[in-house]
Amino acid sequence: MAAHLRVFPAPDELEADIEPGIRIRLGDLLPLVAMAQRQHFIWLQDFLDDEVSISTDLHDVLMAFRSCKPSA
Repeated sequence: MAAHLRVFPAPDELEADIEPGIRIRLGDLLPLVAMAQRQHFIWLQDFLDDEVSISTDLHDVLMAFRSCKPSA
């Protein structure tokens, strides 16, 4: 009986299917997005469903901030 070999992609090859990202400082990104939002640029709506990666500590801070109620 002949041996049957199965070929599996290496882990690096699996990650190649993911679109490569661009790294940018939050301090550089926020003013641009805020300006586009304030001035109602239509192109910004094209990206509203896109996902972005953030660090775990920024996520924790944002979640805590979201649950805070503004003081009077």
